[in-house]
Order: sequence, then C-alpha cells, then structure tokens
Amino acid sequence: MWRWVVGATAAALFFFGIFEYLDTLPVSRGEMLFLRSRQPYLVLQAIAHIFRGSVSRALLAAIVVALLLSLLWMVVSALGRIVTVRAMLAYVRETTRNLVSSSNAGEEETKTASRLVTRPFRAVLRLNFLRTSIALAAVIGLFGAGILAGFVSTDAHPRPGLAFLLFMLLAVLVCATWFSLNWFLSLAGMFAVRSEDDAAGAMGAAVAFCRERMGAVLAVSTWTGLAHLAAFVCATTVVSMPLGLAGFLPGRLVVFGVLVVTLGYFVVADWLYTARLAGYICIAELPEELLKPQPVPRPTAEYPSSQMPVASAPPLQTTIDREEPILSDLPNLTGET
Repeated sequence: MWRWVVGATAAALFFFGIFEYLDTLPVSRGEMLFLRSRQPYLVLQAIAHIFRGSVSRALLAAIVVALLLSLLWMVVSALGRIVTVRAMLAYVRETTRNLVSSSNAGEEETKTASRLVTRPFRAVLRLNFLRTSIALAAVIGLFGAGILAGFVSTDAHPRPGLAFLLFMLLAVLVCATWFSLNWFLSLAGMFAVRSEDDAAGAMGAAVAFCRERMGAVLAVSTWTGLAHLAAFVCATTVVSMPLGLAGFLPGRLVVFGVLVVTLGYFVVADWLYTARLAGYICIAELPEELLKPQPVPRPTAEYPSSQMPVASAPPLQTTIDREEPILSDLPNLTGET
C-alpha cells in the first residue's frame, strides 16, 4: 500500500505541475499564428519563444518536488518495511516452530516478543537515505557519462558512433553499480527489523547472510527476476495492441486500456517483490538443523553391519539360456506354439 500511495502522489504532482506550468506560459497572437501554420520551423520557433525564460522555474519546481517525494518515500518506506517484515517473521516462525525442539521454540517466542516491542525506525530510515543518495549519485553519474562520451566526438573529428558506444558502456556500469548497492541496502533493511541492529550492523548482517547462504539467495533472486522479466515482456506486448489500434479506436478507450494493463503489471511486480522478500526471510529463519546433512547410520552392537539395511542391486545374469527360441538355428521357430 505504501508503494501505491507514493506512486499515486508522484503521478498526481507530476500532472498537476505540468498543467499549472503550462497555464503560466503567455502565448501571444503571433505565436498562435505560428503554431497554427503547421510548419515545423515556425512551430519550433514559437515553442522556443514560449518556453524562453521559464525553464529555470520548472527545473526549480521539479527539484523541490523530487526532494519532498524522496523524504516522503524514506519515511513511508521505513514504516512499510517494518510492518511487512514483522508480519512475515511472525508467519515464518509460527510455521517452522514444529521443526525445532521445544526449548528452541520457547526461546524464539521470547525473542519475537522482544523484537515486536522495539522499533528499528531509525536504522531503516538511514538505510533509505543511503538508497536515495545512491540514486542521486547514479543520475549524476549518467550526466557525467554523457560529458565524458562527448569528449570523444569533437567538431574537428566527429565520432558519434564511438561516443554513443562509450556512453552506453559507462551507463551500463553506473546502472549495474546502482542496482547492486540498492539491492544490498534493501536486504540490509530486513536485518534492521529482524535483528534490531543499527544501519552498520544491518549491513554487516546482510554481508554475512549473503556469504553463508549464497546459493539460496541467488536462487530466490534469479527466479523472481526471471518472473519479473516475463511479466514485463507480457505487459509490453499487451500494451502494444491498443497502441497499434490507436487510429481505429477512440482515444479514451486506448488510454484506459493502457492504464489497466500498466496497473496490472504494477500489481504483479509488487507481488513478486513481496515474494522475494518472503524468500529471503524464509532463508534467514530456516533452522540450522535443517541445513545440516543427515547422519549416515553406522553399525552398532545392537545392529551389526551385517544386519544394516543396504540397498542391493538386482542380480546380474551371466549365463545364456539355451532354451531361448531366438537363439535357435531353425527358421520360424519363434512363431510356433
């Protein structure tokens, strides 16, 4: 719910800001004449004259809105993460309670009760602040990648292809770094709620968790990532159908269809995100007894080695059956009764 609230708030502010900004732009009769001429050059000149001197106000407003939305996201995301992780922890511990001994179960109940009393809001809030800072650094890194790629292609020696290739490589590197750090800090938020650690302790617990249970973590991340990719491809394919029929269908119907498919994709994406978080919690809460290999039964005085159950293979036949009709040298012997 908190993700939908933040998304709806951002969308409402975006459209409201666009409409309000367009209402503040003065349009003279000459500019309207150029716009109605449908000549590309005249239309571009009119648009440039309309937006002249007002882009700075729009940029300043966008920066203020982005800061406020980031603050809203950090606070609401921290509250949502605490509530969600605690609910999942309670469910997983209740499910796995019968898999451990009674003493361990009582100890886990005491720990759960103590954890539900404390509130690791500050730790999760600090982790969200780091995630926001990394996102801002990634945006700055993309601008820096564009500047560095521009140095390759100059007016004297234009190389647009090489500049584009260099920009794509730097952009992929920046995005991969941002994705890895954002995923790690998001995982650390789970341990800030589970172990009641501060931000540094939660990051250390996340590192130890990834080092000890690397296979299980990769399995959960890979399968949920593939499912997310499949959902994105299906949603993109379905959205292309009403867009392709935009010339034959009413505009409102096309917009409605695109909006419904987009919201459906967001629902599936949120469900997969929650499923991935639940998988991490199940891996972290899995008792150590279930991870240890089962002991091999050894012979004892009561059960000597000769009486131990051993899986025996079926006996091999090393002789030839002379009565087999197929081995006879008489023709059509196999067909006789």
